[in-house]
Amino acid sequence: MSAEEDTANHGRLLATVRGPQDVKRMTAEQLDILAAEIRDFLIAKVSRTGGHVGPNLGVVELTLAMHRVFDSPRDRLLFDTGHQAYVHKILTGRQDGFDRLRQRGGLSGYPSQAESEHDLIENSHASTALSYADGLAKAYALRGEARSVVAVVGDGALTGGMCWEALNNIATSGNPLVIVVNDNGRSYAPTIGGLADHLSSLRLNPGYEKVLDTVKDALGSTPLVGRPMYEVLHAVKKGIKDAVAPQAMFEDLGIKYVGPVDGHDVAAVESALRAAKHFGGPVIVHAVTRKGYGYRPAEEDEADCFHGPGAFDVATGKLVAAPSVKWTGVFADELVAIADARPDVVGITAAMAEPTGIAKLARKHPDRVYDVGIAEQHAATSAAGLALGGLHPVVAVYATFLNRAFDQVLLDVAMHKLPVTFVLDRAGITGPDGPSHYGIWDMSVFGVVPGLRIAAPRDAATLREELREAIAVDDGPTVVRFPTGTVAADLPAVRRVGPVDVLAEADRADVLLVAVGSFGHLGMEVAARVAEQGYGVTVVDPRWVRPVPAELVELAAGHRLVVTVEDGVRVGGVGDALAQAMRDADVRVPLRDLGVPADWHPHGTRAQILADLGLTAQDVARDVTGWISRLDAQQSEPVRLPN
Repeated sequence: MSAEEDTANHGRLLATVRGPQDVKRMTAEQLDILAAEIRDFLIAKVSRTGGHVGPNLGVVELTLAMHRVFDSPRDRLLFDTGHQAYVHKILTGRQDGFDRLRQRGGLSGYPSQAESEHDLIENSHASTALSYADGLAKAYALRGEARSVVAVVGDGALTGGMCWEALNNIATSGNPLVIVVNDNGRSYAPTIGGLADHLSSLRLNPGYEKVLDTVKDALGSTPLVGRPMYEVLHAVKKGIKDAVAPQAMFEDLGIKYVGPVDGHDVAAVESALRAAKHFGGPVIVHAVTRKGYGYRPAEEDEADCFHGPGAFDVATGKLVAAPSVKWTGVFADELVAIADARPDVVGITAAMAEPTGIAKLARKHPDRVYDVGIAEQHAATSAAGLALGGLHPVVAVYATFLNRAFDQVLLDVAMHKLPVTFVLDRAGITGPDGPSHYGIWDMSVFGVVPGLRIAAPRDAATLREELREAIAVDDGPTVVRFPTGTVAADLPAVRRVGPVDVLAEADRADVLLVAVGSFGHLGMEVAARVAEQGYGVTVVDPRWVRPVPAELVELAAGHRLVVTVEDGVRVGGVGDALAQAMRDADVRVPLRDLGVPADWHPHGTRAQILADLGLTAQDVARDVTGWISRLDAQQSEPVRLPN
């Protein structure tokens, strides 16, 4: 075929795919061509929008084989985390939506029930799919429905405790269920943990002593286990070698094992899946893949194989956006500076060393950073142990993921008054990743934890300052939260009242505007707009929002109206907490709170979503002006005596 003919035919086979049935009819040669076309399509589309390109390049053949063997949507295909479901979307008729991937009105970056009947679960937090699959298989068995359930889980997700809880139950129930382990040695970064080491060893030659430690690490802390899992633990303690062969390890749990198979060989994966489908019980299909496969810049990206870049140049793989100062970068630099001076400071993260900035500390002080894998609960309680041992742990996770460890923060850390600092990246509305990744719950959820202090810096200077203040606390836990993206210019305070920064003052004390965290600049713009209507606004940044500073209540008492604006849910948020503190102090100034409604807000840019929620300077200024003018009107009305 000439170069001209090849160019003319490029993408032609992919254009014929409108559903899984189209893939089932293809020959082996056509499948190889289709796989190449899908990779070209992904690189071209995601390079313009940003998104999870690396994970999807790695599962092209795997997804093709799944749709050839199973009959979606009758058979249910569940993707753990869901960031590797782009190929699934392509094969289920959604190619046209990729021009607006992760943009307003376009495709979600994760499975979405609203998009397709082929998508079932939308929760994009890792290590959950096996539990969904367990329940779904039980439901089909009870209802007498002959439908396959397939869960695709990465080896990184298997570092999460929920997976092992699910495996214990899956083995006990014995229902037909296919678990596809997508083993690429990476989650966000190279996969951490005992099980990951085990799967890595299977690629080459099983190292028995290493695998003994693997099983012990992966299963040994399970407090209540079924009989099959107990037998594995017992075998490990006795040092029986044959208990750690891959087949034996899973089959002793009551789950058949197939593999490892080449995850980039459609025929091999298809054969394994067909055998698993017809077995009649739970089966693990272990597929070895390469994240970023087929695109050299992704394969050579040692940090995370292009896990989730922004828009990039296809030829070079370099990001299109100009470099800027990011919140994560400011945190990373300051943490290293603190750790240089304080040898008791250590870092913890949950498989996200690069995205959270902890990697910078790891490069400087490798023996003082612990990546626990996708195990936020363990991260929190392990941090408690480190604190009990005389250290000050800094646990860096995305805000959305700390929700998973609420009980550990409450009872393992706070109840013991332990000095642990939780740094929450991507707090507030993050935008393109959608509702499961919005960090809007932390100030509300963790605001009920006794003794927990929460800081919300507004700029780089206050992030550095509040991080140091948090790590200086030695009698309880602290949280420092900040949003995603570029840091705005530093916004200096006019003066400080206790811990509260006063950013602007007017001659008239009409409105106290409490601008939480990164809304400081918005507060300044609102004050200027309201001043044009003749009202005076005092803008304050509380800096530490929990517990509510007494000085903030005192400032509220000196104004006619208090308005709070926060990048978190209103229910139980900063506004709620300040209102309660004012009631307790018998301060009867009216308060209005602006924030995020407790709902599932669609994906889009952060600016678009904030505009939808009325959290722009124009919207807030209009609201504030309306509220204070109505107070004027009420106070000017004559008193009417009853007849």
